[in-house]
Amino acid sequence: MGIVVNLDVQMARRKVSLTVLAERVGLTTANLSVLKQNHARAIRFSTLDVLCAALECQPGDLLEYRPDPIPPPSSNTT
Repeated sequence: MGIVVNLDVQMARRKVSLTVLAERVGLTTANLSVLKQNHARAIRFSTLDVLCAALECQPGDLLEYRPDPIPPPSSNTT
């Protein structure tokens, strides 16, 4: 799974809607929605900075590392 964005968790804790947060940070609701749904491939530090300021949190509150499960070794017998 890799890096997970917990924007929805932080928004829920602060009872902030996507529209309100978008207005506060100067981003479109579409861009925030991409982050919220974990469809983003990257995030700018400047975006992370304004999100942390608006939500009064740390980058680690928004980003989490979840390693991909390791598949079991294959048992090919030839």
